[in-house]
Amino acid sequence: MFNYRFSRRVLFILFLLLFSGIRVFGYEIFYPSEKNYTTTYDYGLFVGKARSSESITINNEKVFVASNGAFAHSVKLREGDNRVFIRSNYSTKVYNICKKKEVTKVQPEFKEVVEHVVLVNKDNVPLRSAPEDIGFNIISYLFKDTRVIINGEKGNYYRVFLSKDKFAWILKSDIIEFVNADKTPASFINTESQKYKNASIQTISFTKNLPYTVEDGEKEILFRVYNPELSENSVYTLNILKPRNYFYNVTLKDGLYTFKVSEVPKNLEDLTVVIDAGHGGTEGGAVGCLGDREKDINLRIALELQNILKEKGVNVIMTRECDGTISLKDRVKLAKENDADIFISIHLNSIGNIHLNRFQNRGTSVYYFNKNSKELATILEKSIPKSAGTQRDGVKTASLAVIRPANYVGVLIETAYMINPLDSLLYSQEDFAKNVAKGILDGIKSFISE
Repeated sequence: MFNYRFSRRVLFILFLLLFSGIRVFGYEIFYPSEKNYTTTYDYGLFVGKARSSESITINNEKVFVASNGAFAHSVKLREGDNRVFIRSNYSTKVYNICKKKEVTKVQPEFKEVVEHVVLVNKDNVPLRSAPEDIGFNIISYLFKDTRVIINGEKGNYYRVFLSKDKFAWILKSDIIEFVNADKTPASFINTESQKYKNASIQTISFTKNLPYTVEDGEKEILFRVYNPELSENSVYTLNILKPRNYFYNVTLKDGLYTFKVSEVPKNLEDLTVVIDAGHGGTEGGAVGCLGDREKDINLRIALELQNILKEKGVNVIMTRECDGTISLKDRVKLAKENDADIFISIHLNSIGNIHLNRFQNRGTSVYYFNKNSKELATILEKSIPKSAGTQRDGVKTASLAVIRPANYVGVLIETAYMINPLDSLLYSQEDFAKNVAKGILDGIKSFISE
């Protein structure tokens, strides 16, 4: 016998379950992770995924949703408290963002100090052209026990006297006072040069460790050593010719500088390539519209690249092959210890304090720092989009720790934008990692053959 009352109850329960399912499985916001936060940015960025049946608005502005549900939208923030309403035809979420005014730092004044000799207290100390922590103003990396003359200070920096026409800057924390100093100026001993098949080595020797600078010119590298204790015009210059594709290395031991310029091998079988999967472990990187983590996609691309390069006989060194935490310093150290010819760091992009434009903030960009890496960056910015179907986003310079050393040809690739719904249609595809890897291989082959 048909139980009408029981059937109504079942239908009611099914309706509640269906309605509950819609509420639970409605749109998701993956970034920001907190509904209440404070920032100094001018824009608040919202990244998420919607159901196919949802229409999304943020503060009453209609939001573009890609065919896979991905969406991203930025909101202009005013100073103070901001309420952001994200609505769909199923639910509403409210975010509270407090925008604080960025504190303007008071610039310290320059002060003269009594001119005297000090010692550099460790290796790899940046010598800068200006008293501020900007990668582009580094003119050399000094070695421990290098003697420098200081004669001024500004904030956390001492001014270094190199010659009559040249000054530099060094962090106060990177020097120690020269107790019981030997006042005798350093003496020049000799200079020598040697040529090999794929490298040239020049040495210049002194009785003490002295400061130096490197200037990478169009056809040659100028290596200069300064001895201001001897004379304000005491500058020793080595003019070193460079091949088309090159990298260089500077070492110092007991006053002996060795400057080695190496040519990038012209055969894949002779290449050593370090593949750096960006982020990893506790460093997740950017969060994508679909909830993807940058570190995971970086690793997938890196592993595909490892396979495809090894098949061609390339000696491949990986900074990580799993989801582990590795410091930027250790990534660089690994490359130097393995005498890398090329260093490729793989990432996916986000945006900083700008308004998101889904048509402009998308595609593949390639970053370099040193002049010797520009050509490879230029080639890869073309070869990867051709293979992976991404938009070209330009060749750019940036002072990034892993590509700053000149010990190898170093590039950092932003293969696509994690926060762009249009790019998410590409990087979420199964063959994306393989296509990016193929584009990198094609770029390397083109680079070494020219």
